[in-house]
Amino acid sequence: MDNYGWLSILPPIIAIVLALRTKQVYIALLFGIWFSWIIINDWNFLTGTLSAIEGMVNVFKSEGNTRTIMFSALVGALLLFIQYSKGVEGFINQLNKVIAYFEKKQTGYSRVIVQLLALLTGILLFVETSISSLTVGTLYRPVFDKLKIPREKLAYIADSSSAPSSILIPFNAWGAFIMGLLVTQGLENPFGLMLSSIAYNFYPILAIAIVVIVIVSKKDIGPMAKAEKRTRETGKLLNDNSKPMLSSEVTSLAPKEGIKAKAYNMIIPLVTMVFMMPINLVYTGWGNVTDAVSTSDHIFKAIGQGSGSSSVLYAVLTAILVAMVLYRSQKIMKTKEMIDLVLKGISELMPLALLMLLAFAIGDACNELGTGKFVAEWSKDWLSPEFLPAIIFVISSFIAFSTGTSWGTFAIMMAIAIPMAEVHQAPITLVIAATLGGGIFGDHCSPISDTSIISSMSSASDHIDHVNTQLPYALIGGIATIILYLILGFAL
Repeated sequence: MDNYGWLSILPPIIAIVLALRTKQVYIALLFGIWFSWIIINDWNFLTGTLSAIEGMVNVFKSEGNTRTIMFSALVGALLLFIQYSKGVEGFINQLNKVIAYFEKKQTGYSRVIVQLLALLTGILLFVETSISSLTVGTLYRPVFDKLKIPREKLAYIADSSSAPSSILIPFNAWGAFIMGLLVTQGLENPFGLMLSSIAYNFYPILAIAIVVIVIVSKKDIGPMAKAEKRTRETGKLLNDNSKPMLSSEVTSLAPKEGIKAKAYNMIIPLVTMVFMMPINLVYTGWGNVTDAVSTSDHIFKAIGQGSGSSSVLYAVLTAILVAMVLYRSQKIMKTKEMIDLVLKGISELMPLALLMLLAFAIGDACNELGTGKFVAEWSKDWLSPEFLPAIIFVISSFIAFSTGTSWGTFAIMMAIAIPMAEVHQAPITLVIAATLGGGIFGDHCSPISDTSIISSMSSASDHIDHVNTQLPYALIGGIATIILYLILGFAL
């Protein structure tokens, strides 16, 4: 069958509630996976349990999933490299000069500047969400710790600057994927439609704006306000019962003694990783382009045809190799020492790789249940043109929240939203924007989102604490977006 009706939404909802209530995200995801396969196997507990195990094994049948899990583990090696080489220490020394300058101007202003710099870094790394959130967390965590800014705030900034910038500046794999979906729907000038929809894609715009307001006003709400108060008064960067996503071996590895701290020992590997992402997209997609009219057209279309998971994996591997050559040439590390660090880094990031595995497995189970199809089909009959953009946003948000994937939401909802917009003669750019924005909003609120997981990991924050502290700001942006779509739905 295409879907299992209302039963198809129970497993992801139960998993999310369990994760938020118990803070045991691994157990919550495992239960969600198990319960999904129990339903699929007609409540046969033995067959369902065995199918759940096979479902997790089958995650590796997808080359993209395997590459992403490998990337998640290899990131640990890169983090250890830049920490051990005193690259992070060198970068912090440079940031301290910036902090000292602003402290002379106005006491306490350095906290604002550093947070704005972290946000700007995340926006500028629009080429890929994983690289953006990873780099922001890795670069700014030591400085945030020094200034007594809670880890939850860093994870929030990393998360809220990654996907929003990638969707608003779509000259990346995101833009290529969205264009492909629009082409599939038979729309003319898909690139123009995608660019036109950016002006109506309110949620990512508001998400970034809210971060700026929170930083500049120094006013926080809800759990984030409590986190700020805790850190200011006690110096504790995390709650007492929190479990940071990243091992302390990675976050606090002692740098090698007897070498000079140089910022470029961190900057060069990270810039290499970012720079290699678009190059790898072009490389992996070059041979798939057959209708290019010029070299520039071929390059852009190659980005659209490129493999995002391959590009990310190749980028981090290249960064590790560049780091090895860089450190070996300076006689900072010997070859055996570097190999040991790679293995140690991988081992320390295995919890993250496991979490990614479970996130993919529950996503596959939701696809098998037809969760997204059920929600989309259930909403078809009662939509009207005026309410269409707002309701499309809400449905996209729910699908993304339940499945933890914005791209999967785009793929499901574009096929529903665009035909409905044409039938009801609703503004097509508004509906496209609502679909995309809803996917980002739901993904931001979901504890099983891979972007949120990586943001927690790179910031060494407790993952559920990150979700809880980010949620009020995301809800403000989401509610404001719904109101704007209602207004425009009646006005246009």
